[in-house]
Amino acid sequence: MNKTELKKIKEKLEKEKNQIEKELSKFAKRDDKVEGDWDTRFPKWDGGGGSSSSMEIAADEVEEYINLLPLEHIFEIRLKNINSALGKIKKKKYGLCEKCGKKIHADRLNIYPEAKFCLPCK
Repeated sequence: MNKTELKKIKEKLEKEKNQIEKELSKFAKRDDKVEGDWDTRFPKWDGGGGSSSSMEIAADEVEEYINLLPLEHIFEIRLKNINSALGKIKKKKYGLCEKCGKKIHADRLNIYPEAKFCLPCK
């Protein structure tokens, strides 16, 4: 892979990283104690006076929180893989299969730049 292609992939990875972090920040906050971890914000419910409509609102907020947890997890995994790929670029180890050590085909890396394995090893 030449320097121009590598530069494009790095830019693509950084752009994707920024987009994921932006999306995550809409419903989660970065955990300062655990690297790469984000915490979905739990809704703040004031009790609402105990009426049935306020209980319904609270239930909806909890349901939304529960639905966001898997999304947070998926984004965290993507960020981990992107950061790993960026680290490999920095160490000049990018594009090598983690299983067999052979080069990952450039077409695969262009489509899925955070790929860890070549197609035969996948």
